[in-house]
Amino acid sequence: MILFVGLSGGLVLGAGAWWLHSPMTLNLPAASTVLDFEIEPGTRPAQVAENIIASGAQTSLQWLQLWFRLSGQARLIKAGSYEITPGTTPRSLLSMLVRGDQTLKSVTLVEGWSFRQVRAALQKAELLAPESAALEPELIMKMLGKPGVHPEGRFFPDTYTYAKGSSDMAVLKRAARAMDKRLDAAWVLRDPSTPLKSPEEALILASIVEKETGKPADRAQIAGVFSNRLRINMRLQTDPTVIYGMGETFDGNIRKRDLQADTPYNTYTRSGLPPTPIAMPGKAALLAAVLPAPTQALYFVARGDGTSHFSANLDDHNRAVNKFIRNP
Repeated sequence: MILFVGLSGGLVLGAGAWWLHSPMTLNLPAASTVLDFEIEPGTRPAQVAENIIASGAQTSLQWLQLWFRLSGQARLIKAGSYEITPGTTPRSLLSMLVRGDQTLKSVTLVEGWSFRQVRAALQKAELLAPESAALEPELIMKMLGKPGVHPEGRFFPDTYTYAKGSSDMAVLKRAARAMDKRLDAAWVLRDPSTPLKSPEEALILASIVEKETGKPADRAQIAGVFSNRLRINMRLQTDPTVIYGMGETFDGNIRKRDLQADTPYNTYTRSGLPPTPIAMPGKAALLAAVLPAPTQALYFVARGDGTSHFSANLDDHNRAVNKFIRNP
């Protein structure tokens, strides 16, 4: 490749080509394997080269600036956060900056998490700007274009990547859009006989299914039980909704008095679905809610190994409770 035409003959030409393809020496910080540097919007290419040298890349500043200028790509360099790894050459460095291959971090939102847990994860996420940390949930939802919407269950559980210094609001916005998309797709596939009347009800039921499922194989069957109960106006009587209604007073144990204390989320004292989701459902729970397994079961109880035992009548259910809960 002819790089430095017109500099001072073939010797410099050859040296320039050699330099262009030679890995740069990196003065790495202690306990680090990469060099970090930032390119602010509006930074001139010459200043970009200076920032790279200042970060610890040991190479000729003049040659780096000249390479940027003669490449014809200097104006294509993108702002952002970058990492220079060992083995990076001036040629590959410029390609990285033109492509905008920024340093990416990630945060994982887990199925079944509450909004409180989501916020805690975002606050702990590496190099993520905590724009929402001091905001009330109502304001967060308003900023996300969902004024008056309860935040619980509105974000899709997944792993989200982001550039260094990105706002946590940007991650929340992506997660909210992902949940809207997943919910719409699930609702289109719903069983025509479903007792659910809207995507909102599907989201609420999916959140309950998510919290009640110990083994994935039981998910559709559990959704079938709740669908059967909704059809006959039988109370759902599911502990996770009661626990959610208890809020921060829940100490890890649910007692008889808790099941009898009426709250909007107590499905032992109130019929139908609770007013909002109680957690973030994943894709499988969303699909189970709208496509429940055909079953006659109205009851289920945990076996103690993560699976559930299903019963069609109360007598069978009571025997199962005696077997798995009272006399395991």
